[in-house]
Amino acid sequence: MADLFDTPSAANPPPDPALSPLADRIRPTRLDEVIGQDKVLGPDGPLGSMLAAGSLSSLILWGPPGVGKTTIARLLADETDRSFVQISAIFSGVPELRKVFEAAKLRRGQGRGTLLFVDEIHRFNKAQQDSFLPHMEDGTILLVGATTENPSFELNAAVMSRAQVIVLERLSLADLERLTQRAEKELGRKMPLTAEAREALLEMADGDGRAVLNLIEQVAAWKTDQPLDVQATAQRLMRRAARYDKSGDEHYNLISALHKSVRGSDPDAALYWFARMLEGGEDPRYLARRITRMAIEDIGLADPAASRHCLDAWAMYERLGSPEGELALAQAVIYLALSPKSNAGYVAYKGARAEAKRTGSLMPPAHILNAPTQMMKDQGYGAGYAYDHDAEDGFSGQDYFPEGMKRPVLYTPVERGFERELKKRLDWFVSRRLKRGG
Repeated sequence: MADLFDTPSAANPPPDPALSPLADRIRPTRLDEVIGQDKVLGPDGPLGSMLAAGSLSSLILWGPPGVGKTTIARLLADETDRSFVQISAIFSGVPELRKVFEAAKLRRGQGRGTLLFVDEIHRFNKAQQDSFLPHMEDGTILLVGATTENPSFELNAAVMSRAQVIVLERLSLADLERLTQRAEKELGRKMPLTAEAREALLEMADGDGRAVLNLIEQVAAWKTDQPLDVQATAQRLMRRAARYDKSGDEHYNLISALHKSVRGSDPDAALYWFARMLEGGEDPRYLARRITRMAIEDIGLADPAASRHCLDAWAMYERLGSPEGELALAQAVIYLALSPKSNAGYVAYKGARAEAKRTGSLMPPAHILNAPTQMMKDQGYGAGYAYDHDAEDGFSGQDYFPEGMKRPVLYTPVERGFERELKKRLDWFVSRRLKRGG
């Protein structure tokens, strides 16, 4: 059906395909041509199932750059016979949105639906996101938003409740190779690279299909009689910076990976994630603070030296700066990964906080209260207190919890590292306390 609002004018004919970027020239024309997203587009995937049932809902496409979000949105519009309208949250505001909604209403009056693709949808503020809701609900638009950020953090709950989140994955090396072969077919020639250099180029793309096509365009323009090796290729190409947003979802993903690798006693993995964060531009002081937290939370008293080691590494970084100071932090990461692990102190602390909250304002038992005045002595303050240094073994076994409160067990040391010694001491005190009726 002809669309008054989408037909190009004679004064503005479509561009010559030969002059278009390679990514546009080989853009898929059918969903089954999309590379790397079989999990969502296959017959059993969420999008495949929706299309088979003829019940496509509004969507949020969440994934890293260059995995096909825009392409999939265009093809969904074709599959459902809707007009495709694309806007970017970076460049659009309320006036532009009003025009889009009005055009969609007129288009709907002609009997044609509108698929509105919003790139970087997470950049819209709450009011702008709310403006989509009535038009989504009455069917004026089918919203397809694209974001590289975690939608559960960045999008309104109202929008999330009306749209299904589809997670798209970064492209594997095999996916990038398929994309490369498609590009070479379009160009009519293979890249002048050795097999090793070809693989290195795919790794440079870091799972980004658009990036690999841009690299291929550069390589295809080279004039060379012999295939170039890895070193020659690297000299000619600028290596793409790893995707890393110090305030975004990737930041939290990587610090979680580092923390869990330390907790899992894997120094190689811990060093890898530590290096990934540094390569991405993370502040080493942030890493110093986080690894010190790991020493307290996951190692604790199993190795009391761990926290001291982290603080020393932190101080060394402050004195040496980068890059030498980062080596001290790296060594602290190795030390933590190989330290005995215990969260017994962490669990005990949380348990103590819970008991303190539950028992409210119970007074300490009178026998451990100081009595600096006669009136306080008359009220029984300090009466019956047993001075531990005068007791057998330097331990009186008295009860120090509030009267009437059942004694909780908060600290349970593990049989690892220095805490094994602490457990022996604790067991000794417990046995003496039971013997003396404490």
